[in-house]
Amino acid sequence: MRNHLAIVLLASAVGACATPQVDQPARGVMAVNQPVVTRNDYAVDLSAPDGSLSTVEQARLDAWFAGLGLGYGDLVYVDGAYAGEARADVARVTGRYGLLVSAGSPVTAGTVQPGTVRVVVSRTRASVPGCPNWDRPPEDYDNQQMSNFGCAMGNNMAAMVAHPGDLVHGREGEALVDGMTAGKAIQAYRSAKPTGEGGLPQVNTKGGK
Repeated sequence: MRNHLAIVLLASAVGACATPQVDQPARGVMAVNQPVVTRNDYAVDLSAPDGSLSTVEQARLDAWFAGLGLGYGDLVYVDGAYAGEARADVARVTGRYGLLVSAGSPVTAGTVQPGTVRVVVSRTRASVPGCPNWDRPPEDYDNQQMSNFGCAMGNNMAAMVAHPGDLVHGREGEALVDGMTAGKAIQAYRSAKPTGEGGLPQVNTKGGK
């Protein structure tokens, strides 16, 4: 009997040691699937020998913007030795899409050749990779979050955010704050008439007048 009990205990100990230790980080309330912000830079070199863009080059830039689907959230930069002189021409074309030319320029591959300017469009996008994710069944006995937990919230946030870059770094506050503008919503709330101000409506349940 003692030998049999010793064999059972030894087998249990060996089985416990052989159990793989699985990394289980998803045991809190944090969403498993989080939005990821990616940035892509697109560049085109335009001829500007005298620091200005010709009509042909401006039309070429306009067609390039249209091909990219330039819109809100995109940042437009001008780079090169003649960037200051060509900025007005680039801004004229960029304004057709409701955007302004940003100061500075991100680092791009290659050098800007003499007599040309480089227009760079920086675009950020937010997405939730791997969603939907049903790798694990909903019946989890390890007290972990579902593998799909956070997909709906993350995708909704990525779809609604106007400027995905705000998820990485929020907007800087203005140096001057207009108190009236900041308190406009509070003023509208306070000045609104209560819904029950007119009293309860008279209801006749007898069917007569």
